[in-house]
Amino acid sequence: MAPRKVIITCAVTGSVHTPSMSPHLPVTPDQIAAEAIAAAQAGASILHLHARDPGDGRPTADPDVFMQFLPRIKQATSAVINITTGGSSLMTLDQRLAAPLRAEPEMCSLNMGSMNFALFPMLDRSREWQHEWEPKLLEATRDTIFKNTFADMETVLERLGKGCGTRFEFECYDVGHLYSLAHFRDRGLVAGPLFIQFVFGILGGIGADPDNLVHMKRIADKLFGDSYQFSVLAAGRHQMPMIAIAAAMGGNVRVGLEDSLYDGRQLAKSNADQVRRIRSVLDGLSLDVATPTEAREMLALKGGDRVAF
Repeated sequence: MAPRKVIITCAVTGSVHTPSMSPHLPVTPDQIAAEAIAAAQAGASILHLHARDPGDGRPTADPDVFMQFLPRIKQATSAVINITTGGSSLMTLDQRLAAPLRAEPEMCSLNMGSMNFALFPMLDRSREWQHEWEPKLLEATRDTIFKNTFADMETVLERLGKGCGTRFEFECYDVGHLYSLAHFRDRGLVAGPLFIQFVFGILGGIGADPDNLVHMKRIADKLFGDSYQFSVLAAGRHQMPMIAIAAAMGGNVRVGLEDSLYDGRQLAKSNADQVRRIRSVLDGLSLDVATPTEAREMLALKGGDRVAF
């Protein structure tokens, strides 16, 4: 029996952390491209990508900004490029879909429901803010909802999935999101092999507790049987402990500065540092890392030659 392959996803920048939180957070297209390429060289087979305003680092959905780094990453690596459809809670669905519809990537993230997505507790730590927008964005999450209704999700599945041949990293922040995904499966709007990302530690979603991981896995097994792959991401200090448990349970893993700014007890100097750290954990568990080609086969992706960038 061939050894199991573990897919490492690296989420390079995201829209959660702000430039004042770490000098190593990539902001400009040059920085995002360099960080993504280095993460792929370190062993990440999927690169999950957001864009930021090159001037001040705020999250942006502008397709022109995405196009400043997507082709460069594709030319320099064979990694699967996975573009967010989540963006941030302050963006409309049309804004969030603009870049993916232009790029027609192999994979996109898809948040499986509307939810409170609270970042305002990050304000509790005193710091010098580089930009006025940073504390304002964090505070705004106290009274906003990340909106992904069933109609929104149907739109994404129709326009990106059916329309572009894009497959999805289904981000499930709580148990109910698994049942929502099963609903779409039952309607024939999605089909296996599903790639389900269990998300732990976001205020408003399920907590970063090993018991919750076991529960999410048990419910996913009941709903999807052997027609899915699961991966785990956990916010902040929970990142490495939770994904190590996930790997031991038969799952895949996600690292990156979107999810945690740290490598051990110190700030991560790069996304590649986190990739190398989880690779050492996987090596210790006698697990092999999937190549991009193997990840494409495992997830039935269309191939990097069928994207629009």
